[in-house]
Amino acid sequence: MRWIWIDKFVEFESGSRAVAVKNVTLAEEHLHDHFPGFPMMPECLQIEAMAQTAGILVGEAKKFREKVILAKISKSAFFDFVRPGDTLRLEAKIDSITDEAASTSGTITRDGQMIAEITLMFSHIDRNIGGKVFPEENFVFTGMFESLLHAVQNDKEKAGQS
Repeated sequence: MRWIWIDKFVEFESGSRAVAVKNVTLAEEHLHDHFPGFPMMPECLQIEAMAQTAGILVGEAKKFREKVILAKISKSAFFDFVRPGDTLRLEAKIDSITDEAASTSGTITRDGQMIAEITLMFSHIDRNIGGKVFPEENFVFTGMFESLLHAVQNDKEKAGQS
C-alpha cells in the first residue's frame, strides 16, 4: 500500500513551483495513536507530504523519465502543531535541477500561518547509483501520483473554457 499525503494540487508551474493542499482529518488512523487525547499530524509525515509535492514537481520537470527519490532532508523547522480539521498548504519550488539531482525548498502554512520550512534534495537514481540496475518502468511515479497532477491540469483547462 502506498500512502498519499497530499489531497490535491491547486497550482502547478512546470519546472518551477507547485502548491498542494492536505486536509487533516481524525479519520486518518495514525492520528488515533499520535497522541491519544491530543491527536496531531507527526512532523515526519509533514516532511513526506512536502517530499511528495516537491518530488512530483521535480519528476514532471523531466517528463517523468527519471526515477526521483528523496535523498536528503537538508533542513526542517516546525513552528506549530497540525491537528485534525486543519487544511495545510504546501508550497514547493525548485531551487536547482541537474541530470543527477534536484534541490527544492518549501513551506507549509495553515490559514496564512507558517507551520514549517523544509528543504529537500532529490536524486535521479538511474543516473546516480553506479552499477545498480533498476527496473525499466518508473516505479516511483505511479498512476496515483500522476492523477494528482492531471487533476490540476484539468482544472486549468476548465477555467480556460469558462
